[in-house]
Amino acid sequence: MPWRRYLMRLLPAAILAALLFLGFRPQPLLVDTEAASLGPMARTIEEEGRTRVMHAYRISAPLAGQVRRIELEPGDLVDAGQVVAVLDAQVAPVLDVRSVKAAEARVEAATATLDAARREVEAASAAAAFAEAEYARLRTLGAQQMVARNEVEAAASAAAQARALREAAAARLSGARHELDAARTALAFSGSLDPAASGVVALTAPASGQVLRRFLESAQVVAAGAPILEIADPALLEVEIDVLSADAVRLAPGMPVLFERWGEEAPLEGRVRRVEPGGFTKISALGVEEQRVLVIADFVSPPELWARLGDGYRVNARFILWQAEEVLRVPLSALFRRDGDWALFVLENGRARVRAVEVGERGGRFAEVRGGIAAGERVIVHPDRELEDGRRVRPRQNRD
Repeated sequence: MPWRRYLMRLLPAAILAALLFLGFRPQPLLVDTEAASLGPMARTIEEEGRTRVMHAYRISAPLAGQVRRIELEPGDLVDAGQVVAVLDAQVAPVLDVRSVKAAEARVEAATATLDAARREVEAASAAAAFAEAEYARLRTLGAQQMVARNEVEAAASAAAQARALREAAAARLSGARHELDAARTALAFSGSLDPAASGVVALTAPASGQVLRRFLESAQVVAAGAPILEIADPALLEVEIDVLSADAVRLAPGMPVLFERWGEEAPLEGRVRRVEPGGFTKISALGVEEQRVLVIADFVSPPELWARLGDGYRVNARFILWQAEEVLRVPLSALFRRDGDWALFVLENGRARVRAVEVGERGGRFAEVRGGIAAGERVIVHPDRELEDGRRVRPRQNRD
């Protein structure tokens, strides 16, 4: 019949049109989704820090000398006032043959000078005795008016001069004795290794604690001010963290901080004690010049939890700027800007729908949503640039 022939002619065209429609129609876009949820959230700053003892005492050499071998080991307990190191005065240098001969000559010269000084003292003493006797004789005659007054005064002046010369000779004699003693000492003790020939200084611990560091072990010569031992109480620990100056202005004393990756799974609790007022420049691993500030924090957790930490141990500090126990949150990767406001894509009946939302606090992974979405609704994370409002989508996997 004619209508059957007509239908048979239209059927292939309809099938072809259906195949073309199915082949060229837009395919659903694969997306990752995650549900908006209620849960805890915090806004934090993370930086690396290291522990340090609060009160460390560094024992240094008060003068140049030779430190005897130190028997104390790091970790040994010491009491306040205990002798921890002994310092011998520096040994005199050994003289060569020429220097020895010169030293012997100085001894001989000092001996001769001493003999001459003794002769001068004898002569001056004799002259002073004569002048005083002459003055006494003339003074008696003057009282009897048997000599002129000016002769008595001249005798008094001569006696005074003689006494002064005697005292000067005695001073030269004393100086000659000291010069001879010095010359003999330089000759006798040059290169002497006898501890009794030199002074001994005992260095004591200023406070009770443990030996933290030992800067030398064997006996050796040290200069004045050279460090020998460092003593501290390892139970008194604090943490120093250098943070960016832009982050330091958001920190304040009393703010909570968590210490993580210190060796155990459970974090340790702490509290900011001081944000230092002075900053310093530091070059990062990428070669970027940064302005950093030191933040000092104390442990709040019981000491038995962190008793194995010591001085200079590395920790990761997470400062808590804001936290809440239960807020409506969505992944940060789901948010984007649209006409100056925050928005996201919500999965509705297999299609992506743009939804404007009000965003509150933002943390490391989540953002607080204060309106525009309900808990349980699925949002598209990492939306593709091709994604538009109303586009058919198909979830690739659920991220909950």
